Amino acid sequence: MCETKNLCLWLVQLVYMLGLLGFCLWLAVHPRSPAYTIIKFSVPLTNHNNGSSHGRIEYELDIKNPNRDSCILYDYTFLTFYYGEDKVGNKTIPCFYQGKNREKSEIHRLSDQMDVETRLWTDLRKAIMNASAELRVDLSTKIVYYTWGIKSKQHGINREGKIRIGKDGMLLNNKEVTLRHASKKWKL
Repeated sequence: MCETKNLCLWLVQLVYMLGLLGFCLWLAVHPRSPAYTIIKFSVPLTNHNNGSSHGRIEYELDIKNPNRDSCILYDYTFLTFYYGEDKVGNKTIPCFYQGKNREKSEIHRLSDQMDVETRLWTDLRKAIMNASAELRVDLSTKIVYYTWGIKSKQHGINREGKIRIGKDGMLLNNKEVTLRHASKKWKL
């Protein structure tokens, strides 16, 4: 009877140690989600001065891979800007591959511009010229991680943020905008 108890206790300890080892290994290789930051955003002043019914916004987006052992393959990335509930413009970023860097995080920087929907341009221009305006940005994409040569399943990414624009047409207080997890509430 005593040998059976010792054997059972030994097996339980072995299973516990293997589980703990497996959990630690999973934590070590589990990839983290990329970080998205809008570091520059502007509505060029030339658009303010003329009374045109058409405008343009310029932005610079940083996509940071925080994983030192995982590369990331991005599917098409959809970037949409909203003023209130109205869509100001959208941009599709083509697929790309972001490698790993063992010393520091790998950063992919994208500078681009998009045309503002004509019917919203006058309202947005008035709001910026009066004081400030606030835009909302939504980003959605799908990614695949490559860790030690092993391909993960496809992960959906949805991020959003608020961009405050000052009277000069630039980011208010030159503050970078970090895109966070999208709200799970229903959007109308």
